Amino acid sequence: MSNVEQIQSLSAEVKPLTDLLQYQDGSIVSRVLLKDKGGNVTLFAFDQGEGLSEHTAPFDALVLVVDGEAEVEIAGKPYSVRTGETVTLPADIPHAVRAATKFKMLLTMIRTESKA
Repeated sequence: MSNVEQIQSLSAEVKPLTDLLQYQDGSIVSRVLLKDKGGNVTLFAFDQGEGLSEHTAPFDALVLVVDGEAEVEIAGKPYSVRTGETVTLPADIPHAVRAATKFKMLLTMIRTESKA
């Protein structure tokens, strides 16, 4: 199959980001939108008061709030983020997330080669 045929066979569809995942009472739900060896993009929906306890990740990540408001704690320092705002989660630094309101975030994690 030629490159042109491959492009023509793709079924691209434009969808509102906030419609790709619905809130569920008392829960956090997620949907992987893209995943490959270079990283992944995941959409999360948090009910108010729900959160992710403190943890670390081996790669840098970018949080984009697409709906609502959350408190993101990085190395013990709280950051309030709202619709349209971003915050970077540095690799190997403890962080946590708590929904101040119902909120949705797009998490983009970039995998990098070891610096060793």
